Amino acid sequence: MLIKKINIKAVALAISILFVSSLRAQIEISNYNHVALAVKDIQKSTAFYKDIIGLQSVEVPDNLREIRSWFSVGATGQLHLLAGRAEAVTNNGLFGSHFSVTITDADKALKHLEKHDISYTMRERFDGIRQIFLQDPDGYFIELNESSKK
Repeated sequence: MLIKKINIKAVALAISILFVSSLRAQIEISNYNHVALAVKDIQKSTAFYKDIIGLQSVEVPDNLREIRSWFSVGATGQLHLLAGRAEAVTNNGLFGSHFSVTITDADKALKHLEKHDISYTMRERFDGIRQIFLQDPDGYFIELNESSKK
């Protein structure tokens, strides 16, 4: 009887381990795809991300061109802007909801932002990397992380 109880417990444990392992294997992320932001004015936001942030446009299907704008971010990621936001963006302050990209030259970025009269906050991270925080026309926070210490 004791052997049966041990065997049942061992089988139950093995099944549990296999079940948990199979759950992990069912979602295997191979790459980052995109983030989508709802915006109030698609033209204004498109100009901001193209002219201020410097993102490259990605082709949008013909039937979506009036209400969507897509950009390449890094090697494989994208930013999708979706027209139709009615209410203001709410954040938890500077360190709340945001997305971050890596930049090669913080000094160059700062000069560019100042040239275009874009407000920002800069701080140095614990490891010496400079971070620049700014907001897009809808109030979404963007973090620009320097790629290495200067």
